[in-house]
Amino acid sequence: MTSTVADQVRLYVVRGTAGEISEGIRNLISAGVLAPGDALPPIRALADDLEVHRNTVAGAYRLLVAAGVVETQGRRGSFVRAIPFLEGEGGIALPGSVDLASGNPDPALLPDLRASLDRTTYTPRLYGAAATEPLLDSWARSSIEDEVLRPCSITITNGAVDAVERLLTAHLTRGDAVAIEDPCFLASIGTLKANSFRAVPMDIDTSGITPQGLLRALESGVRAIICTPRAHNPTGVSMSADRAAILGSILAEFPHVLVIEDDHFSAVSSNRYCRLAPMSTTRWALVRSVSKFLGPDLRVAVVASDLDTGIRLSTHLRSGANWVSHLQQRLSAELLSDPTVIDGLANARAVYERRRTLLKSALSEHDIEVPDTFDGLNVWVPLDRDSEPIVERLAESGWLVRDGSQFSATPGQCHRALRVTASTITSDQAREFASALAEILASP
Repeated sequence: MTSTVADQVRLYVVRGTAGEISEGIRNLISAGVLAPGDALPPIRALADDLEVHRNTVAGAYRLLVAAGVVETQGRRGSFVRAIPFLEGEGGIALPGSVDLASGNPDPALLPDLRASLDRTTYTPRLYGAAATEPLLDSWARSSIEDEVLRPCSITITNGAVDAVERLLTAHLTRGDAVAIEDPCFLASIGTLKANSFRAVPMDIDTSGITPQGLLRALESGVRAIICTPRAHNPTGVSMSADRAAILGSILAEFPHVLVIEDDHFSAVSSNRYCRLAPMSTTRWALVRSVSKFLGPDLRVAVVASDLDTGIRLSTHLRSGANWVSHLQQRLSAELLSDPTVIDGLANARAVYERRRTLLKSALSEHDIEVPDTFDGLNVWVPLDRDSEPIVERLAESGWLVRDGSQFSATPGQCHRALRVTASTITSDQAREFASALAEILASP
């Protein structure tokens, strides 16, 4: 930190309580005197300058961290927090390249929304109308209640990411610890960063979250966990019934922890849903978005939860978006009840499975092995070396894939793997990609 910044802090931050010192520093940040990345004075030094006890300054810094404007970096000190860069799916494909990085569904396997809109019966809704479209509520209860095995609230949100963020902010405060799978869905990592929650990684294997990983996270004091019961993104892993039972028995000892299950691939998954949250869990939510099988632009997710969580979630919706468009809800409900669309979902499930198998078989021909237990839109390819140079060389050869380390739950964690989106891959592309990857792996 430059002496100029230190002088500004000492000049403009008044002596007083922790709250007053905190407000003074926040004013400097808001005025642009302190910029993202600037270091705050050491606690002892600022306490001496302000002639207050160092515990008062330490308390002020804690308030700044809780407000999300400052972050601590251990012995390096405290710094003005920068706006986090959040990775996302999709992106712009380079001309002449094959995009196997997008994470998107195949548009050809999504229903025709234009034709469905022409058939949809819709009555305009006004302020004060029920937030949930009755037809979608009925569909959700008939499809979910037998799986959660308890009374539940149904809330509609603007997609799964919106649901997870609102669920966390409804129950937690900045700085709280949240357990997430490692590797993890990009949007979950971004949600924790944007809201200043602390990520605690849980290891996964071919059956889902490991018991040791879950127990370690719970014993560390996490307030919530986010998990993917099937078609985990990026690995494609689905939780087995045996593993879900083991994890449920561990969670039973921590009934206060919020359990969020993001079942994003539900209607087109090749695997059965295995419930994680035990009956003793008091705060839980099962989130099912329609993005992967009706289309990301619908922005609709169904959230089944305990009654208190449902009230909290609805309150957070009312303070912001208020409700999800009833037209989008009605369209989603009619699509999910349409026999032709239901047949299309079964076809999409089979096509995605066939394309994943195509890629796996092509890789296997070059002795590049991937796990047998996978689902979803992507294939996870473990490597025996750092993946970043491999991703770069593939891009130079016209193949865009994701670096496995982008999915790390915590900074600095390295996942030696590639995430390859197989949702639109053809037989020729699978063979050519496998050949290109094998050639790169065989070279120095």
